This record gives sequence, C-alpha cells and structure tokens, in this order.
Amino acid sequence: MGERTVIALGGNAISPASGAGTAGEQTANVWRTMVQVADLVAEGRTELVLTHGNGPQVGNVLIKNELARDVVPPVPLDWCVAQTQATLGFTIANTLVHELGLRGHHQPVVPVISRVLVDRDDRAFGAPSKPIGPYLDDDAEVARRQAEGLDFVRVGDRGWRRVVPSPQPRASLDRAAVELLLDHGAIVVANGGGGIPVVDDHDGPMHGIEAVIDKDLAGGLLAAEIGAAVFAILTDVAGVAIGFGTPDQRWLTDVTLAELREHQAAGEFTVGSMGPKVDAACRYVERTGGLAVIATLDAAVAAVHGTAGTRVRP
Repeated sequence: MGERTVIALGGNAISPASGAGTAGEQTANVWRTMVQVADLVAEGRTELVLTHGNGPQVGNVLIKNELARDVVPPVPLDWCVAQTQATLGFTIANTLVHELGLRGHHQPVVPVISRVLVDRDDRAFGAPSKPIGPYLDDDAEVARRQAEGLDFVRVGDRGWRRVVPSPQPRASLDRAAVELLLDHGAIVVANGGGGIPVVDDHDGPMHGIEAVIDKDLAGGLLAAEIGAAVFAILTDVAGVAIGFGTPDQRWLTDVTLAELREHQAAGEFTVGSMGPKVDAACRYVERTGGLAVIATLDAAVAAVHGTAGTRVRP
C-alpha cells in the first residue's frame, strides 16, 4: 500500500462546461475528490503526488487578460499557467489537509510551482491543438478573435474552442524537489496544468514560452521519473471507449498496452479529447511496466485499486 502513486485530476472535471465555473464550485469539486484521496492516504498510500489540468482555468485568465488589456498589461501564457498552478494547488492543499485531519492524519500537503522543459523547435508551435477556455457559439466573436491572431477549432455541436501550442514534455525540472518532499513524508502537488513550459537557449537562464503542455503527458512523465507504481488519470468520463458515441460503443476495462495502441492507431481517440490521456497512459506503462488507469473523478479510490475505469497493463 505504500507504493508511490501519481493521480492526475482533469481541469474539465474540476470546472465542467455545464457548471458556472465559480471559485466556490471548483473548490467543491476539488473537495469531493480530496475526500477519496484522504481515504487512500488513511489506508496507507502515503507516497502520493497529485497533478491537475487547467484548461478551463487558464482560458478564463486569458479572457481576463483580453478584457483588461487597456487597464493593465496582459501576461504571457506561461505566467497564466503558473497562476493557475498556485490557485488550484492551494485549493487542493486546503481541502486535503482538512480531510486528512478528520481521519487523524497530519501529513503535510505541499504544492510545488513546477517547470517542465520543452523544445523550442517542437512542431506543436506551428500547429496549435490544445483546447483551453470555454466553448463559444458566437461565430462573429470567434471570427473577430481569429482576426487578432488567435486559433480556434470547432468541437462538434458544442461550439468553438481556442487552441494553443502543446509541445511534448521532455523533463520535469523540479523533480528533485518533488522527491525530496516525498522522502520527508509530504504529499506533493506538482506539474499542475502540465507544468510551466520553459525552454533552454543555453545563453542565459531558462525562460517560459507561450504554450500549455498536456497535463496527462506531463503527469505520466513525472510518474515514470519518480518510479511510481500507479498512474491514475481522473476525468469526466468513466473510462476509455471504442466507437464512442456510436451504436457500437464499447467501454474498455482491462486492456493491454498493445491492444490500446492498436485502437489508437485505428483512429479511435481524438486529439482534443481522449487521445492525450490514452497516449499518456501508454507511455507510462511502456516506461515502467506499472499500472495506468483512466477513470471518472468520483471513482478515485477504486481507480487506484485497479477496480474501476480502464486499466492499462503491459
């Protein structure tokens, strides 16, 4: 039970499109999950790292940038990622510390402002694909924003959504801090929002770059780097399905790495939805031989136990 475990919380699950997106609502959604995380800790799973998405949250910060740009200078995308890391990190810490205390546990919960290295020449910078922010259904508003240089894609009948570059994560630059905290008994919140994307130009300090790294890819990378035995991706659906949304839809439960890669190669999983989660799970299993799980946010305990969601094994 003391195995190192990484749990990735989806940004859309924390702030679903159907909700109001208020601070109180997001806190309640985080808190509901922290009840289950506290249960995991109480049963002995104490070497725990939490990471989280930030698509809706960073999108909202960018809207504030736009609305207030004539009053205060807008901040770059990497700063927006850092801000949402801090906001969601302290919300996770507050709610989890409370739930742990109710169970008689007083383990510290430490959010780490986390940087992740990316390549400046990653081809993602020429092909934005990472959805952020709310869905828009006003075609004229979307056209106006496109004219200002922003990129949007149509997502079925849900409307338009902004997309930004999503380069591949190469290394978790604050891994040493995460491992130090784990070794000293802390629960760690790290690589939030995929980590703050930074590049190394080798002519001065590393610096941020305009992008949002996929949180599941960055979470899976960190899980492999720290030797986690379980990597659980918690989202707003029950798991992975093939033929999703069709009469032939079939949920996958226990699936091998090879089988899931076959479904992926057949085009079953879209880039803007389940694709990155499937890829992150597969990469983690390839690197470690551990257990990767994709499940709903409300099934956190069962997912980590390997009894809910889609379980990916070697």
